[in-house]
Amino acid sequence: YFEFLHAPFTVQFGSFHRTASVLDWIKQGLMSVFFLVVGLELKYEALKGELANPRRLALPILAALTGMVVPALIYLAINTGQPVIPGAWATPTATDIAFALAALATASRRLPASLRIFLLTLAVVDDLGAVGLIGLLFSRDLRPGPLAAVGLTLIGLVRVGRWHSAPFLVYGVGFLLVWVFSIQSGAAPSLTAVLAAMTVPVGARKRSKDGMLQQMLQSLHPYVAYGILPLFAFAAAGFSLKGFSWAVLERPALLGILAGLFLGKQIGVFAMAYLASALKLGRKPTGATWLEIYGVALLCGVGFTMSLFIGGLAFGAQDTAGQSDMRIGVALASLLSGALGMAVLAWAGSKRPRPVYAEGS
Repeated sequence: YFEFLHAPFTVQFGSFHRTASVLDWIKQGLMSVFFLVVGLELKYEALKGELANPRRLALPILAALTGMVVPALIYLAINTGQPVIPGAWATPTATDIAFALAALATASRRLPASLRIFLLTLAVVDDLGAVGLIGLLFSRDLRPGPLAAVGLTLIGLVRVGRWHSAPFLVYGVGFLLVWVFSIQSGAAPSLTAVLAAMTVPVGARKRSKDGMLQQMLQSLHPYVAYGILPLFAFAAAGFSLKGFSWAVLERPALLGILAGLFLGKQIGVFAMAYLASALKLGRKPTGATWLEIYGVALLCGVGFTMSLFIGGLAFGAQDTAGQSDMRIGVALASLLSGALGMAVLAWAGSKRPRPVYAEGS
């Protein structure tokens, strides 16, 4: 397993030549497509979806921000006096939107729809913050020439966006150029992929009811959901149990990630949601109880995909012990948060009266 992940693999076309491990190609190559889809979803939600309604924004935005700050502070507090690992504190700040929403849907059918909107909006804002952190923390040794080429290509894609009947191939070539120049420039491909997604127009194509962005999102989503994400999970979540003992849970990095995700997320999200509601800074999800909101706050500790991605960047490939600690911490925190969150939501749902159906319905 580990020999496969660290085996060298060369990609070459034209003047572009790069050799990296299989794991690096999954993170820098295939996951760029994932972040492209994330960018498309963010733009759609901002213009047409949950983020387009200002009245619903205040509470989840504030909860998302504190839900990122508190885990980072917990990680830093536990790792005080330890060797500094740049960017490691960002590992427990991310929520996995897909797993969290799936857990919410599975927990109970009696929960109000407003809870899903609250969690979705919170997770979208969280994703946006995570992408920003990736760009700030892991873009290193920037090269001006290729970076300028990234900017010019993005400008070109914006102009292409005015051509509503532009073939998808034009965008495909543009996205590929952005990725190549990003690799050469030292910029985080995840960030530039999100920026590239922002150039796709929402307006409808000629002779089509759906816009370019929706069509692109629908086309890419199955490949990401059923191909790229499972492959990334397979590559990023594995850790060796050789010499494993419960004593590893005392390691500061592992403990910081575990406590940050499991405790920091629920504290940050729930405390701010309650405080913002009490101070009239935002509105509580319609029809939801505080117990149900606490269950959603617990689900925010499921940080699987995004936390593994950030942690993989922070803990270098050569730091095998750090990588293992990071993966164990993320896996345990995600399992604990998901299981306890679903249990709380199922209990809260059981307290709700059963829906009454008309005869014959």
